[in-house]
Amino acid sequence: MNFGSTVNWLLTTSYFYFSMGTRRKSRELALQMLFQSDMGKQDAEQVRRTFWAEHGTASTEVRGFADDLFRVATDRNAEIDGLIERHAEHWRMERMAAVDRNLLRAAVAELLAYRETPRAVVINEALEIARKFSSPESVHFVNGVLDSVGKELEAKVSSQ
Repeated sequence: MNFGSTVNWLLTTSYFYFSMGTRRKSRELALQMLFQSDMGKQDAEQVRRTFWAEHGTASTEVRGFADDLFRVATDRNAEIDGLIERHAEHWRMERMAAVDRNLLRAAVAELLAYRETPRAVVINEALEIARKFSSPESVHFVNGVLDSVGKELEAKVSSQ
């Protein structure tokens, strides 16, 4: 490998990891915003105002993606909750752990709004966040629900 290709490889690799870290942080913040809305019974505007007042150090890129996920999750709440309940056999939304419920909402919002992001990436990111914020059992639950929802959404796109 020559010097030029080494530099290009480092820049590409650094960008990839920075980008993935940025997206992960955004996903975590979107989860926290949804959790605040859900548990605090706050509307979306109230959450945005108070949340960003406390998390003002987030970069524009991190904040933008987090806001997009939160917006899609709140704007399409009924559709997203319906998808989750249909694929979470024998579970109603209110019976799910609050972290799991809102993590699923954020991930399904991403599956709906960011179709260019591979389903496997969205699911893997959700699983990593579940490992960080939820219980070990939640990882299996989140994986099963998101995989099932993702397959349904892909089948709908394929049939159109």
